[in-house]
Amino acid sequence: MPLGWAIIGAGMHPHQKLAPAIGLTPDSELIAVLSRDQGRADAFAETHGAQVGYSNMDDLLADSRIDAVFVASPNALHAGHTAQAAKAGKHVLSEKPMATSVDDALAMVQACQANGVKLGLGFELRFHPAHWLARDLVSQGKLGRIRLLQGHWGRGERGEPEHRPRSGLRAWWEDPEAMGGGSVIMGLGVHVFDLVRFVMGQEIIEVTAMTDGQTDAQPLEHIASMSLRLEDGTIANVSCGRMLPDTLNNFTVYGTDGRFTGTATLWEARMGEVQVVSETVNHTESWEYDYLANFVAELTDFHAALKEDREPAATGIDGLRSTEINSAVIQSAKTGRAVKIEHLEVN
Repeated sequence: MPLGWAIIGAGMHPHQKLAPAIGLTPDSELIAVLSRDQGRADAFAETHGAQVGYSNMDDLLADSRIDAVFVASPNALHAGHTAQAAKAGKHVLSEKPMATSVDDALAMVQACQANGVKLGLGFELRFHPAHWLARDLVSQGKLGRIRLLQGHWGRGERGEPEHRPRSGLRAWWEDPEAMGGGSVIMGLGVHVFDLVRFVMGQEIIEVTAMTDGQTDAQPLEHIASMSLRLEDGTIANVSCGRMLPDTLNNFTVYGTDGRFTGTATLWEARMGEVQVVSETVNHTESWEYDYLANFVAELTDFHAALKEDREPAATGIDGLRSTEINSAVIQSAKTGRAVKIEHLEVN
């Protein structure tokens, strides 16, 4: 039987990526979508071939055709929607950032554990084959001792105004409370933080951040530059921002015996080129632009995790760790100080 999906949220991200990716994923079916506006829910359902649109969460969760929900609501609503879905016995794949506070992220993990459902996170960059290659090179020691990682993700349009008021469903993007106190940190940097953890197989234990925000005059940042320290002392430099229309979204790993460079691999679409230069590996590979490939792979993995009764590639614990990093980065930007991260234990 196909896995029956519901999407909680009918914004741009579900419209452009999640719903089309579900349609391309084998043995998956989009059953329902939830929007606060019934007309918008109905229009979304018609556009993407869903069975029904809902404007009431209880009605959606009572639909027995739904096996799993993709939580793509505003950041501050993820925790509540996840808890409701878990209590109804629905598996949850949550969009990043997982939550706007560490307490909420922990509550999401605990709610899914208590109700025996799976919890996964939407870190689609884990599914780019270039980043799997980087992980393998590091774990096999092909680059020697890793000394530095660098990742940058920027976006924007030429001539874009610095302050562009948003309206409608996107208005929450300018609301510090709804965003969790961070803008490009939450939208872009969060992916790179997770990728550093994924490639290195280690936790981030300390952060230092400099942004143009986190002040009374500008609560949400447009540009952020961050240094991360991993458990073994390795340093990672991460930068992100909007109003960077000609950015190169690259990811580089430097070791004592070689280098991995992913050119333009830090992007939602699968694309870019990888170059590996080392004592034992010299390799180049490129990928043609495929807008949905990473999302389809993410959904396929989540379905496989349900069938095989295993954890998905990006787990609830990964989401919790990511939220701990987000919170520390925002605190560092506010205070101008390095912040050590204390990782919560989950029973």
